[in-house]
Amino acid sequence: MDHTALFAFSLTLIAGLSTGIGSLIATFAKRANTKFLSISLGFSAGVMLYVSFMEIIPKSQDILSEAMGGKLGVLVAMISFFSGMALIAIIDKLLPISKSHHERPIVYKDGKIPEKAEPNKEEKLLRMGLFTALAIAIHNFPEGIATFLSALQHPALGLSITMAIAIHNIPEGISVYIPIYYATGKKKMAFAYSFLSGLAEPIGALLGYFLVRPYLSGALFGIIFACVAGIMVFISLDELLPTAHDYGEPDLSILGVVGGMIIMALSLYLFM
Repeated sequence: MDHTALFAFSLTLIAGLSTGIGSLIATFAKRANTKFLSISLGFSAGVMLYVSFMEIIPKSQDILSEAMGGKLGVLVAMISFFSGMALIAIIDKLLPISKSHHERPIVYKDGKIPEKAEPNKEEKLLRMGLFTALAIAIHNFPEGIATFLSALQHPALGLSITMAIAIHNIPEGISVYIPIYYATGKKKMAFAYSFLSGLAEPIGALLGYFLVRPYLSGALFGIIFACVAGIMVFISLDELLPTAHDYGEPDLSILGVVGGMIIMALSLYLFM
């Protein structure tokens, strides 16, 4: 690997490890604070929804339209988006873990979670955190390839992309850490899953260098991005938002959603 490739890989590694920064920020939260949990889950949903609809899907449509033509490209992006939703819905059904968005969790009158929460509620949060980690890892994988290949061709452009992705990955790290920590009470476990979801980015860079670079097509990139958008939207609507509502006042979860969208909008604007 030459110096340019090492530089490109270093940028991708920095972007991926930024999920760990999000985890470190989340460690300052108290486990029993249900209001913080509600806002954080809403924030995570806002991040995923805004990034999916305002960045990933338009990028997918642009790539596929260029590769296949305008109307066909948009159609393939649309099919890929709903295929991603269908895929994560099937995985959700196959998981042998009970699930209910209609039963409110047991909390004390002061709004705090008991030391021993109901097992099904803990399992629900844990499953949600693992799903989020999976979606982010899948998202980061092609993102890592794209960042690496861009930096190889245009180092300055690669640096700008890395800064934007790093900012995106910080709240993504929070979105993995929070539900896993609240489900298990284990900071190290929550940090590990958040950290590992970010490592998909440099792994994607390595794959791009050794295997994919000669064969990767723009159309495949577009399909992957649209599928990931579908996965992230499904997780937001089926897992994050209902759980945020369960653990706090409805206004708090919506406040979190809006906050997550604002942070993502600003990061996209600043690094256009």
